Amino acid sequence: MSRILRIGGACLNQIPMDWNHNLKNIKSAFKEAQNNNIDLLCLPELCITGYGCEDMFLSTWLYETAQAKLIELLPFTSGLITCLGLPIQYNSCLYNCIAIIENGEILGIYAKHNLANDGVHYEKRWFCSWPYHKIEILNIAKQPVQIGAISLEIKNLKIGFEICEDAWKNDRPANHLATQGIDLILNPSASHFAFEKEKYREQLVVSSSKKFNCTYLYTNLLGNEAGRMIYDGDILIAQKGNLVGHNTRFSFKPFNILYCDVDFDLQTSSLNIKKDYKGKLEEMSQVLPLALFDYLIKSKNKGFVLSLSGGADSSTIAIMVHRMVDLAIKELGIATLRKKLELPTTLLNAKDIMASIMITAYQSTQNSSIETASSARKLAEFIGATHYEWEIDLQVKGYCDTIEDVIGRKLTWNQDNITLQNIQARSRSPIIWMLANINHSLLLTTSNRSEGDVGYTTMDGDTSGSISPIAAVDKCFVLEWLKYAETTLSYTALSQVNNLAPTAELRPLDQKQDDETDLMPYQVLVEIERWAIQHKYPPLMIYEKMKPKYGSDIKIWIKKFFKLWSINQWKRERIAPSFHLDAFNVDPRTWCRFPILSSGFKEELDALDKV
Repeated sequence: MSRILRIGGACLNQIPMDWNHNLKNIKSAFKEAQNNNIDLLCLPELCITGYGCEDMFLSTWLYETAQAKLIELLPFTSGLITCLGLPIQYNSCLYNCIAIIENGEILGIYAKHNLANDGVHYEKRWFCSWPYHKIEILNIAKQPVQIGAISLEIKNLKIGFEICEDAWKNDRPANHLATQGIDLILNPSASHFAFEKEKYREQLVVSSSKKFNCTYLYTNLLGNEAGRMIYDGDILIAQKGNLVGHNTRFSFKPFNILYCDVDFDLQTSSLNIKKDYKGKLEEMSQVLPLALFDYLIKSKNKGFVLSLSGGADSSTIAIMVHRMVDLAIKELGIATLRKKLELPTTLLNAKDIMASIMITAYQSTQNSSIETASSARKLAEFIGATHYEWEIDLQVKGYCDTIEDVIGRKLTWNQDNITLQNIQARSRSPIIWMLANINHSLLLTTSNRSEGDVGYTTMDGDTSGSISPIAAVDKCFVLEWLKYAETTLSYTALSQVNNLAPTAELRPLDQKQDDETDLMPYQVLVEIERWAIQHKYPPLMIYEKMKPKYGSDIKIWIKKFFKLWSINQWKRERIAPSFHLDAFNVDPRTWCRFPILSSGFKEELDALDKV
């Protein structure tokens, strides 16, 4: 019997608990696979329900509905071997599973062994871990089906399974499969995006195929599924230590398929390696537009509103919305984009669409400079946004007059510095929210991760909004990406932005406010953050790490970082939902939980003072 099979993966852009949407994508992937004579198609982890259902996994109806949808999908698998991810309950425990199907028949249920439970993942809250080597019998549609640590022989091939986290552990299912002479391992995954993570994923797949002397097929989810985590739609096929299939990530389509013809006897494959994006700058340019695109459509809003200050952060977000439109048109076509965004057919090009869905506003005070106003205006014109300009000095004066009457004195910069800065930022919030409400649009906030670290942001001011697109990336990277966007991506209107020093422009112009003077050099802040937050080192250890480079004066900045970090946790708790983009972030609802009330590292900082 011939052991030449056309095997493929399908990445799917799913939505938690949106049964019609999810099944439509699955059925479409089946149909395309059948049209391309694919013998075996691997679909992603939990693709029937969506991966991000969170505590809804604890409900009874979710897994019962998922099982019903699995049965509904069986007739659509004619001529296919496939696997479908869904939660399965067995003996009062819920398991993260895949159903393996051949030509409409469920051959078995593989249950995940290793549950992701670090960083952004909390699988152990919802699922049980299936023991190695254990196999039980489960009834589905009144038919007995094996569930557990199964492997199957199909079309004279021995096929084994791992689900995402399974493959990242030393004690992994593949170790046990290797003793069975496995020909093919399928890995349906929901592996969240992080910068440059793909190269480690690719290395894992290739090295696994070599180590276990097999063909290894990996398939990931695609897009912004549930709001915070993004999936890059990675599909990887490796054979005996060689990469033979790799798709282009960050697609705007609802699904993508990649396949290779594999001869399991001669150990050869057809190559199907497509262009992909490498490095943080390229990935940033693709992942954030995709995240915004999905968030806009799935939240059922009409567009975006942005308070465009002319500085680095808001300019980055403005460019990303333009890239969202540009990339979507290139991949989907303008007619499909108009349909997805429910826009009139009279909009004929990217500039028309940008003017319709993107509104920017420069909200000046007497402390705003001509340079930032010009920078904002020039950029808005370049990307085609509908742009407004107005002054908020009257609103600020009204608030100040009221409180001065109450306290019986005038506010001064010497005595009320933070108060006078914050009221300007807060005065911008109500009016920009009005614009968002009028246009049924998402209000984009502009805080970056470095500001989140030290609370350099005004609560209910510049933090106020629906979504915070760059809250997971540091300021140094924002500045680096803007230069890349100007020179490599041809956003020439960024020249003025890239020549401005970062400043909040909240103090009088003659005081020459500068972010790095208010805080510390951003590069220093980012290095302290890496040791303190990502690696969780105490102050003294960080001092020892950084002293050779910066000298003993680094002690001042380390103390300032830890003090500001501790007192500003309440602000991080209230930052608008943000995308997880880097290896870590400071969002307490995903990667970094920290007490709102704490010691503030008093003893640790006292120890630092003694060196």
